[in-house]
Amino acid sequence: MSMKKVLPFAFLLLVFFVLSSFSAHTAFGGHTSAFVINPVSDTVSQNFTVYKTDVIATYYHDKFNGRKTSSGERFDNTKYTAAHKSLPFGTQVRVTNLTNGKYVDVTVNDRGPFSKKLEIDLTKKAFMEITGNKNYGTLKVKIEIIE
Repeated sequence: MSMKKVLPFAFLLLVFFVLSSFSAHTAFGGHTSAFVINPVSDTVSQNFTVYKTDVIATYYHDKFNGRKTSSGERFDNTKYTAAHKSLPFGTQVRVTNLTNGKYVDVTVNDRGPFSKKLEIDLTKKAFMEITGNKNYGTLKVKIEIIE
C-alpha cells in the first residue's frame, strides 16, 4: 500500500478516536444530568416566584381550536399556552402537578377560567404532559411565574 492511500485512512482513524473519547461527561464540566429547554422561550437558566399553590388546573376543550383568544391570538390546543383571570398576557408560568411533580411551562394568552374554584386553563397538550390520569380533567397544581 502506498503512503498516499494510508495517510487519509490514518487521519480519519485519528479523528474518530479523538471524537469518540470526547464524552458528554467531559464536555459539560462533569455534569451528566439532563435539562429541559422550555419550548416557549428556549431558555435554560430561569428564576421562579411562587404565585399560588394547591389550586386547580383544567384544560380547554377541542371546540375552542381556531377561535381567537382574549389576547387576539388564535387558540391552538397543541401549543403551550394558558388562560388566567389576571396574569398579564405574555406571562410565562410553570405549572407543577402536586401529585406527581411533573411540570410544564406555558405562556398566558387568554382570560379564564370563569369559575371561582378554578385557577388556570391549560391547553390539552400542556395538561396531558403533566397529568397522571388522562381520564380526569382537573389537577391540583402549583403555579410559579418564570422571570
